Amino acid sequence: MPQSSTMNFLHTLSTVLFIVSFHPFTRAKPDTYIIHMDPSAMPKAFSSHHSWYFSMLSSISDTSEAASASSTVTSKHLYTYTHSINGFSATLTLSELESLKKSFGYLSFTRDRPLTVHTTHTSQFLGLNSVSGAWTAPNYGEDVIIGIVDSGIWPESESYSDEGMAQVPTRWKGKCESGTNFNSSFCNKKLIGARFYNKGLLSSHPKLTIPMNSPRDINGHGTHTSSIAAGNSAKGASYFGYASGTANGMAPRAHIAMYKVVWRYGTYTSDVLAAIDQAIQDGVDILSLSLGLSVDNNVLDDDPIAVATFAAMEKGIFIAASAGNDGPLYWSLVNGAPWMLTVAAGSIDREFDGILTLGNGVQITFESLYPGNFSRNQMPLIVMDECASLEELRQVRNNIIVCKDHLSISDQVENAESAMVSAAVFISNYSYLSELHTRSSFPAAFIGLDDGQTVIDYIKQNSDPRGRFQFRKTSIGTKPAPKADAYSSRGPFLSCPNVLKPDILAPGSLVLASWSPVSEVTKVGSHPLFSKFNLLSGTSMAAPHAAGVAALVKKAHPDWSPAAIRSAIMTTANPFDNNLSPIKDVSNFNQLASPLDIGAGHINPIKALDPGLVYDATPEDYMKLLCAMNYTSKKIRMFTKLSHDCMNRSLDLNYPTFIAFFNDDGLSTSADKFEQEFQRTVTNVGKEGMAYTAKVTGMDGIKVMVEPPKLVFKQKYEKQSYKLRLEGPKLLKKDVIFGALSWRDDAGKYMVTSPIMATTITSHTVTHS
Repeated sequence: MPQSSTMNFLHTLSTVLFIVSFHPFTRAKPDTYIIHMDPSAMPKAFSSHHSWYFSMLSSISDTSEAASASSTVTSKHLYTYTHSINGFSATLTLSELESLKKSFGYLSFTRDRPLTVHTTHTSQFLGLNSVSGAWTAPNYGEDVIIGIVDSGIWPESESYSDEGMAQVPTRWKGKCESGTNFNSSFCNKKLIGARFYNKGLLSSHPKLTIPMNSPRDINGHGTHTSSIAAGNSAKGASYFGYASGTANGMAPRAHIAMYKVVWRYGTYTSDVLAAIDQAIQDGVDILSLSLGLSVDNNVLDDDPIAVATFAAMEKGIFIAASAGNDGPLYWSLVNGAPWMLTVAAGSIDREFDGILTLGNGVQITFESLYPGNFSRNQMPLIVMDECASLEELRQVRNNIIVCKDHLSISDQVENAESAMVSAAVFISNYSYLSELHTRSSFPAAFIGLDDGQTVIDYIKQNSDPRGRFQFRKTSIGTKPAPKADAYSSRGPFLSCPNVLKPDILAPGSLVLASWSPVSEVTKVGSHPLFSKFNLLSGTSMAAPHAAGVAALVKKAHPDWSPAAIRSAIMTTANPFDNNLSPIKDVSNFNQLASPLDIGAGHINPIKALDPGLVYDATPEDYMKLLCAMNYTSKKIRMFTKLSHDCMNRSLDLNYPTFIAFFNDDGLSTSADKFEQEFQRTVTNVGKEGMAYTAKVTGMDGIKVMVEPPKLVFKQKYEKQSYKLRLEGPKLLKKDVIFGALSWRDDAGKYMVTSPIMATTITSHTVTHS
């Protein structure tokens, strides 16, 4: 579905994206770079890597005055990284960078780039409650520490109350940093850490003054995401009467550590790296990332966040990351490193409505988040066609004006706002209404052609047509839900297409969660409104849902690896909506969503706690994948401190999904065949004496064989391997064909499901030097 400029603006607005432009590499003034170093190359004369890096900076400095060398190096150096990547960030001229490249131990550099920062009911929608499900005692995520890398936190929010919280884990090494309007006393047993990073930002904007130089969140995004992941119960939550109830995080007893890197002036990679580096050292168990590089810059070895999270994974830290908000086009996904859980966004079973009641009693329901009060008295209805003339609109502004979709909706709304009309009805054939519309600053109904014709006919047939509005209607249990939403980025992942991404679908659309009360949420007329809670949409909201669920799994299975936790979440996902039909894709006329849209399906916390089988993977397995992707040993040293000779290579990672590219070379005939074989190993995490039988569904026109078709486990934690083979014509009937492999135990308790994808979508070739 093509995206209009209105949709692009919507995605920016509704997901609180901060996009900062930057100059090309060739600019003459000093720039900030992230330098990757080989830690084993440090000469013995140095006591630490930090002192080694300072010596290097001093030796390559363009400054000629020796007396100022020390202060010059200090001003150039931003961060030393020891836990995420091996290296440092510094502000360098091009000549200094060229000199640095000749230094012993140098591996590579990455330019410091800006990044994009991609609830009362979602816990119930996911089946979380204290009677049955994943919140059964003693698992509310106790003792698990979730690190959030975002825009800070508003500590006074009820979501960060430590009522009912356990003591801070003794392994925790983090702290609360003081700053503007923030001190260590704001931390408690819920919010156990808060830090802030902006050296990279200030390096790019040296004249910038930051008014809230502390972990305090005056933006709202970090407060929103952290409360989704692990907020304590907050009673009386709502968005101006919409979505009223008690807001709970996914893991309400987990601890939160906030690392502030998102500022209203921009978000920079060097600051994010410093935050991840510190989070690893502090001892977080889960990292939630709702930000990422642009699609064009998302190459694994050139993405410091991918490199840093590899180090986190090696330390046993689980990473949940947003897929991005550049959907619905294929190849738009970011944060697709195979050691992350990449989270797509979908809707939930809740709608927010207004009602237009015509003078004849006919009621038309429409989506709305209008927060203001509005008279329930009837007002005249007047058709103004395309609503293009401000002068004409001003003459009738005390009526309910009706606009037809000849201009763009955005232009019509802008005209109505400029004319200060009392209320409006906008008729459009655009099937996907945006939050930009539902959050209008004046009473407005956005309706389709059928309802629009009802309004027009009523006006034509009556000499004094009238109507009235009602707002603040919340409906629960709407069907079908979830749906894959249009903004959510789609796979495959450009830099690693052999691993199917995204991994999972989680609630991301109109999620209610805590907010910074000094950050404007909407307007009525020209008056800004503020709230302790806000409704937002984006994969930014989906990622912390998954992070919170991962905390529940981590609490139940503290010895599981990040790959095992990810497998448990993916293989228990639900591919069906609440109509018991396959999940649909909003952007594709509500056709079936494919794994490139939703991964394995909608996240299911209850089943994830007891998956039966898991697909595990070690850091060595990821190294084999990178070797098979033709990464050189020098590049691989960026990811791991260990030397790696690439004697073993495999593109076939032990992942709980399958993707095959039936690429047509342009010379294929209908008789030409394509074959691909995968090998997987599963670990029995259920009880001993379990037997599983394979069942394949879908895959129209492709033959799927599983060998052996049955797996028998005598012991718990026993491993068994199998092969899955795809055979079919090179010329597929459709660009995307998908199905699933399910392993079902004989007792009927477990169904361990993996999506299978075959596609002819052009595979982009990425080279590595």
